[in-house]
Amino acid sequence: MAEQQKNNPLHGITLEKIVTDLQMHYGWEKLGTLIRIDCFNNNQSIKSSLKFLRRMPWARKKVEDLYLDTFH
Repeated sequence: MAEQQKNNPLHGITLEKIVTDLQMHYGWEKLGTLIRIDCFNNNQSIKSSLKFLRRMPWARKKVEDLYLDTFH
């Protein structure tokens, strides 16, 4: 399994850490303009964002891509 993940830069980083780091870096308002999804613009919380992102792979991909662009 480690062999499958060696080229994955997000390996070992939880979705909660990704959302928390992005929120701390950008703030909800800027994050909501960068990625236009409702959980960043209304009802802003880590919990609601995680719930939405776990159900919507397309949104999670956008968040993961922003994380990589920002921190790697």
